[in-house]
Amino acid sequence: MIELKADECRVLGVMVEKAHTVPGQYPLTLNALTSGCNQKNNRHPVVEWDEERVYDALDSLRAKRLVNEVILTGSRVAKFRHNAREVLGVDTAQLVVLAELLLRGPRSLGDMRQNASRMHPLESLDSTRAVLESLGAPARAEPLVKEVPPPPGGRARLWVQLLCPGLHPIGASTEPASGAPSEQAPRSADPSLADRVRVLETEVDRLRTGLRQLAERVGEADPLA
Repeated sequence: MIELKADECRVLGVMVEKAHTVPGQYPLTLNALTSGCNQKNNRHPVVEWDEERVYDALDSLRAKRLVNEVILTGSRVAKFRHNAREVLGVDTAQLVVLAELLLRGPRSLGDMRQNASRMHPLESLDSTRAVLESLGAPARAEPLVKEVPPPPGGRARLWVQLLCPGLHPIGASTEPASGAPSEQAPRSADPSLADRVRVLETEVDRLRTGLRQLAERVGEADPLA
């Protein structure tokens, strides 16, 4: 099975996420990919990386055939696209679930369904469990995820990815892995509000990427730097 380093996990997870949430801006420039790695929502931990660090991770992913560099007609800068679906042998639902685990660490079933659905619809808890089980043993010769007992003080069992097993130590996350509210990021009980927030977050990401690409075309510095 392919093994990933921590930086590779973040970069690959961002590429999968952006391919689904802002498809009009995909493939991604190095600048846009760096911004995606550093964004504060839907990430754990939050990081502040420079383009050199992101490019090093891209180089490693290209060596593992998980990423290709492409030059699009009319574009003056190189862009990058992932090959995770083909290399890992997964479908779209499996891919977004895996990306969620790479970006945010161990997740409960309910939290997985809620957050991964911003990339691809997961219709129910049962269908989400089916996707996760299809990624784990004994469904695959080389499982990509596994279910583990609740962390100390928790009640919900969690799912973890196996591409980089030490990426998010269970119990070390400052995020509520079970989906319970936290002081830093309280969750609303109103699911429609959560949906609206996710839509707004996606729109902000799209606008930020658009501004950066416009600046690149006219040769200006990053307006959001």
